[in-house]
Amino acid sequence: MSAADFRKLADLFPDETVTHSYVQDIQLPAAGGKPSAGTFALITLDNGLDHSKPTTLGPNTLVELGTVLEGLKDRAARGEIVGVGVTGKPYFLVAGADLSAVKSLNNRDHGLWMAQLGHDVYATLANLGVPSFAFINGVALGGGLEIALQSTYRTVSTGAGALALPEAFIGLVPGWGGVYILPRLIGPENAVKVMIENPLSNNRTLTGPQAFGLGMADAVFEPADFVEQSLAWAAGVISGDVAPERPNAVDPADPAVAGRWAGAVAAGRAFVESKTSNASPAPAKVLDIMEANRTMSQADSAALECETLAGLMQTDEFRSTVYAFLDLVQKRTKRPAGAPDRKLARPVTKVGVVGAGLMAGQLALLFARQLKVPVVMTDIDQARVDKGVGYVHAEVDKLLAKKRISPDAANRTRALVTGSVSKEAFADADFVIEAVFEELNVKKQVFAEVEAIVSPECILATNTSSLSVTAMAADLVHPERLVGFHFFNPVAVMPLLEIVRAPKTDDAVLATAFELAKGLKKSAVLVKDAAAFVVNRLLLRLMGEVTAAFDEGTPAEVADNALRPMGLPMTPFTLGAMVGLPVAQHVQESLHAAFGDRFTVSQNLQKLIDNGVKSLWAPEKGPDGKPFIPAETLALLSFGTSPSTGEEVLRRTQDALAEEIGLMLDEGVVAGPEDIDLCMILGAGWPMFLGGITPYLDRVGASERVNGKRFLAPGVASAAVAA
Repeated sequence: MSAADFRKLADLFPDETVTHSYVQDIQLPAAGGKPSAGTFALITLDNGLDHSKPTTLGPNTLVELGTVLEGLKDRAARGEIVGVGVTGKPYFLVAGADLSAVKSLNNRDHGLWMAQLGHDVYATLANLGVPSFAFINGVALGGGLEIALQSTYRTVSTGAGALALPEAFIGLVPGWGGVYILPRLIGPENAVKVMIENPLSNNRTLTGPQAFGLGMADAVFEPADFVEQSLAWAAGVISGDVAPERPNAVDPADPAVAGRWAGAVAAGRAFVESKTSNASPAPAKVLDIMEANRTMSQADSAALECETLAGLMQTDEFRSTVYAFLDLVQKRTKRPAGAPDRKLARPVTKVGVVGAGLMAGQLALLFARQLKVPVVMTDIDQARVDKGVGYVHAEVDKLLAKKRISPDAANRTRALVTGSVSKEAFADADFVIEAVFEELNVKKQVFAEVEAIVSPECILATNTSSLSVTAMAADLVHPERLVGFHFFNPVAVMPLLEIVRAPKTDDAVLATAFELAKGLKKSAVLVKDAAAFVVNRLLLRLMGEVTAAFDEGTPAEVADNALRPMGLPMTPFTLGAMVGLPVAQHVQESLHAAFGDRFTVSQNLQKLIDNGVKSLWAPEKGPDGKPFIPAETLALLSFGTSPSTGEEVLRRTQDALAEEIGLMLDEGVVAGPEDIDLCMILGAGWPMFLGGITPYLDRVGASERVNGKRFLAPGVASAAVAA
């Protein structure tokens, strides 16, 4: 492609927030007995905004960087500079490609141009005629990390966080050289870890020291004088006094490396299968390119990367991922639909937790750690109280042992959490949350007792997963003070909070709940008081359909694996065992009472519960390596004579989910399908490439089969309809 073509591409994005390339000439410190190692050109990538606005790589940014690099290449040819460095504004090298720009490339040719533009610019960086250096001072994701990989040498700050090639997670491939360079630099096994295992494990990233340990950087320095240390190190490299060692680097032409390469790719494919059931095309494409490029030139690999990128940019899985990641997780969580004005929120200086069991302990720890306010737990006797407080203190000790909390912070957190057998301890609390048995009358009694003690302004919250908040508030003197505050297990890990508004819940209470969620570092979604709210209602509808198919005579392995094309984090029967069969059945019964036969109550499941069986599958695999149902478990069950195929169970479940979501939207449970998707992503761990759930149901036709219309307009999480 010509420079004119790249300029045409850039002109398509007049509103791009450009990351500019600012060049500064620096006289390198003396090295090798010379007064100076020479003039060094340092490029700083900066969009002129604060650290809340990451630097990204859009077409205009790349064109400007390419122009600057071409100028430096000319200067190098004239002997004016001895090296070129690239670093970033505080906290960032570059946070990767501008996903908003990439998502808007509806023309495949434009996507190909974007891929080729990046390669063209990075090839200039790699071939300046003088050594190039990347000084990784902060976040370096995707194309940002590939800038560093394309440089001749790299340093990294110990303070740098979030180094990664997350493209397999996003629905793309590391398309600007990373998939070629990385396995040669750090070995094929480590490369698969960075490009496949980390992205598909909740988008895990590396710290600066971790990246250095893998061999992704040649030197590591402290953040206080990182650039100065990096420049001194670069001077040593240029003068020949410093010779970087790369112990993990490999030559793919080595026969021994060829075997390792093939083994790493095979292990990567097995990992992808286990995590996604190959429901998203991108991870396999990463491995396809890595497998092929072992015997390729870098130029041939670049061509393959560009073609692959151009194709993936047009897939619905990529567009669903960008919708989920950018539009929902990055943006919608910051401005929750329906949340009242935050100015109405009241201060919370003390929290009460009713109960001292496992969930109560998790809540107490979270409130104390994040809000740094006193938290008091109560229960019916001292032994239970002591056990609950002891759990919190033990968890703090674990955090301290893992160095995830400082000794001072550990001491403060322990001191903040206390216990009492009397609810009088809540007298000066601003917020009291119950975490007792999931039984309506028990919860009503708890709130009646608490309301008699606390101030009129104290907010009462329930962590119920399925019961009516309205019913809980019915007998309160101030029903407007009660709000649903539904956490997901494990509390420390799961980011979602379903904030439930009952008919009388007032705006100040809601505003306080949303501010608390923010303080707890949770993402809150406002939901109407309807049985099981969002996540559990949909999960139980899904599990109910699969269980019903099993009860009708569908073989267990067929029923449990029918949803694998969706790429969910676990199978329905595994999910049921993890939640606990009695808990799942209890919620299913609540939903059956609320909504009737859409939520069937399985008699087979009840038989398992009555006999103390915790999982349908045996804890160990069978001789053939597959799950099996123990004979004594099977003897408890009875089945119908109407088995289904896996395809039939999948379609049945798709249609059931489309029906339930349609009804939830008609009922006003949430503001829109976007909130359904956000809940499933953050509360159930559903894949980004599904877009949560509604884009997937649109894609497979279930939305229109059941409701006669799509949930989302074309172009929101899928390709736009051509004009």
